[in-house]
Amino acid sequence: MRPRLANAALLTALAATVTACQTPAPTTGPNRSALPTMERVALSANACWFKSGDPAFAAYKLAPELNSFSGRPRILLVHKGSPESRPLLVVQAEGSPSHLQAFGPMMQEPVAGRITADVNRWSAGNKACS
Repeated sequence: MRPRLANAALLTALAATVTACQTPAPTTGPNRSALPTMERVALSANACWFKSGDPAFAAYKLAPELNSFSGRPRILLVHKGSPESRPLLVVQAEGSPSHLQAFGPMMQEPVAGRITADVNRWSAGNKACS
């Protein structure tokens, strides 16, 4: 009977040791779900593209649509003089972790590479302007 008790005690101690080793590491970094990701992108786009007076974006206006019932919060860039017109750029996120998309006529222009780099940097939590 004693060997069984010793084996049970050994198994219990081993299980406790294994469990202690599997304690999840604290998560660091920004929340990767769609809404927090797009909030970061919207704040940085506003600061870096518009408030800074960046000439590449001077003709446009930021139109955030973060409260989306579709589960795809997004920001739009529209002509400054006609905000009701069709967006020239749509950046949206969906899911958790979020999947980002950027599309529209501006993604066919030379500024597309910069837009992609900026959005990727901002969505990852880096607030730096390019």
